[in-house]
Amino acid sequence: MGVLVVFLLIVVVLILNIKIVPQAHEFVVELLGKYRTTWSAGIHIKIPFIERISKRVTLKEQVLDSPPQPVITKDNVTMQIDTVIYYAIYDAKLYAYGAVNPISALSNLAATTLRNIVGELELDGTLTSRDTINGKMTSILDEATDKWGIKVHRVELKNIIPPTEIQNAMEKQIKAERDRRETMLQAEGHKAAAITRAEGDKQAMILAAEGERDARIARAEGEAKAIYLSKKAEADGLAALKEAGVDAAVLELKKYEALVAMSDGKAAKIIVPTDAVDMTKSNVVFAETTGLGDKTDPDKTKKKVEQKEDPCCE
Repeated sequence: MGVLVVFLLIVVVLILNIKIVPQAHEFVVELLGKYRTTWSAGIHIKIPFIERISKRVTLKEQVLDSPPQPVITKDNVTMQIDTVIYYAIYDAKLYAYGAVNPISALSNLAATTLRNIVGELELDGTLTSRDTINGKMTSILDEATDKWGIKVHRVELKNIIPPTEIQNAMEKQIKAERDRRETMLQAEGHKAAAITRAEGDKQAMILAAEGERDARIARAEGEAKAIYLSKKAEADGLAALKEAGVDAAVLELKKYEALVAMSDGKAAKIIVPTDAVDMTKSNVVFAETTGLGDKTDPDKTKKKVEQKEDPCCE
């Protein structure tokens, strides 16, 4: 019976000293208060009563969100800045024995580093140099925490809160800048509209001038064609008369007809050469002898003669 009890106690003790380390974790084991080994992920058996697990460490990346803290810039402006630190433990032994409270030490180190970096910058530089500040803090903190078994991957400035009066001044500055841009855009719009209108007027004038030019050209071509056809008709008429064998008298009559058409009942003086007068006389004699060209009504002539008779002789 006593042996069975002893056996059961040994089994219970062995079961209690079987330890399983999860993935991405490490256990720091001490033997009689002295560092003995570091267990990685897997199953391990601890020696009862003389070994103990002094530190359980996770190797996953962790986030340290520091509260806002006052920081004074180079131009004596006090701002509230809070940071976010992304870190991971890469050596459980150094993390267990490097510092009493490594996370608190990291937070205080980040605060002092931030004050040193921002103290060398002015307000505008602080607001526009986030990447520079992040890079410097990451480098400094990573180097300082190597002996604590901590790897700093990244540091980010979460919020930069300037004083209220600075915020008001910045808002006014931003509003003035926006008003200036709006004015410039309106001016550019008016300029573009004026240029467009001027270009439209220019094109309209050019098109009107081209239309007037084309109209004049068309009219000139029409007049030229009309003159050409008129002269061609006269030439054809003369050629026809020539082919018909007309004599000089007919041609002279045509000349007289042309002269009469030129006068057209207007007050005009027509100078007729002597040979033309002689030809006219000859034509008149010819007309009286032959009766050609006489358009006088004989009945009317007879009546006039009868009316001139002396009534006294009847």
